[in-house]
Amino acid sequence: MSTILITGATSGLGRYVAFQLVRAGHVVLAHGRDAGRTERLVEELRTEGDAEGFVADLASLKQVRELAAHVAADRPDLDVLVNNAGVGSGQSGSGRELSADGHELRLAVNYLAPVALTRALLPTLRANAPARIVNVGSAGQEPLDFDDPEFTRGYEGFAAYCRSKFALAAHTFTLAEELAGTGVSVNVLHPATFMDTAMVREGGITPWNTVADGAPGVLALATQDAGSGGYFDGTSPARAHEAAYDPEVRARLSAATGQLLAV
Repeated sequence: MSTILITGATSGLGRYVAFQLVRAGHVVLAHGRDAGRTERLVEELRTEGDAEGFVADLASLKQVRELAAHVAADRPDLDVLVNNAGVGSGQSGSGRELSADGHELRLAVNYLAPVALTRALLPTLRANAPARIVNVGSAGQEPLDFDDPEFTRGYEGFAAYCRSKFALAAHTFTLAEELAGTGVSVNVLHPATFMDTAMVREGGITPWNTVADGAPGVLALATQDAGSGGYFDGTSPARAHEAAYDPEVRARLSAATGQLLAV
């Protein structure tokens, strides 16, 4: 059985996956942004098995790093990280929003936060190898404009979302190469299209699938050996945006990410 940290566990796909994992006998570390909702979730999870809650706003890199420090100190047995939390495209016509650090919000929460959290937890994961990192991405992907990574010009919410998910996929492939031979695998997946979540409904989209439809891919990557450096559509191996495999694009992304995380 594994000790599994799930970000964004208080609603939607994360909540569903948390219950599936705890019922299967895994220890679930449930992250949420709201203390009350996280506490109530953990109480429910504990009726099924072993769970612990952690609170942080992933729009703040300081809180992301504090979350990692708390998890590493409290649960040194952590061996699976599921980067699930995310921000959708927002309401139609809504403008560009900023994180606590002044970054474009979708890039901050959907990309910079999982990168920072993963980096901070890598020593723990490597100590518990074989270990797994699961990045919940999207089939909606659009390459970043490296001349304007914060999307200050011509901003559009859905495009910002797609750029953040492209970055997460490309980063996954780079990280997989970096971690080769360490016993830590990392994969990225599109769980299902337009699941019935608050994120999708906020965007004015009629859901196509349930969160139960999106769960099998996440559960498989979190609990089974699927290699490393893969992109999956549900449980099926697939291809991300072709530019996400381009070494030059990934090198530029790594450089830009380092600069953004240092600001």
